[in-house]
Amino acid sequence: MLARAAGSSLAAHTGDFLHGILVTLEISSVGFLLALIAGTLLAIFRVSPLLPLRGFGTAYVEVFRNTPLLVLLLLMFFGLPEVGVTFGLLSSAILGLGFYEAAFVCEAVRSGINTVPPGQVEAARAIGLRHWQVLLEVVLPQALRAVVQPLGNLAIAAVLNSSLAAAIGNTDITGTANHVFADVVEPIPIYVGAGLTYLALSLVIGQLTGVLERRLVIVR
Repeated sequence: MLARAAGSSLAAHTGDFLHGILVTLEISSVGFLLALIAGTLLAIFRVSPLLPLRGFGTAYVEVFRNTPLLVLLLLMFFGLPEVGVTFGLLSSAILGLGFYEAAFVCEAVRSGINTVPPGQVEAARAIGLRHWQVLLEVVLPQALRAVVQPLGNLAIAAVLNSSLAAAIGNTDITGTANHVFADVVEPIPIYVGAGLTYLALSLVIGQLTGVLERRLVIVR
């Protein structure tokens, strides 16, 4: 009787869970896109011949890789308003996740840059291409194709890390599970279901990454 009542209560929150999945997808996808753009730019900085850019890229990576994401999210949502900068719940989660993951994307892309044969770079310079043209037209296309799998792993990490957005009040999967738990008081089915949802999303991303990697493989 109690199990049936609990099941009915959980079923009543199906719409909440679906909304939580959509919020998780929005935070993780937009946050990872921001990380991919910012991280690629940081990787360019780190291989730049200009010392200030290299210094900025290195400092960014060291700071953000050694700062817990939860602390960063709390600073984004609760700390910045103290200096007059305010973001909403969703924006804080996306920006915090994006800036955090950018440090890891930077290192992945930089490792891809290092796989490009030096002879290709020298040949590009020999025909008169400038440094930024060599990067954009010769190096980066090959570098990004070489690190599809590491970037896929970081995309999975973005989905899993997005669960911390619940700490600042977002109604993602974890946040929804917390709210439903307060209403239904059935921790096992609620949190096991949340964990299985994260697992399913991770497996889908892993499969897509594998397909993309096989299509973009570089044969040298």
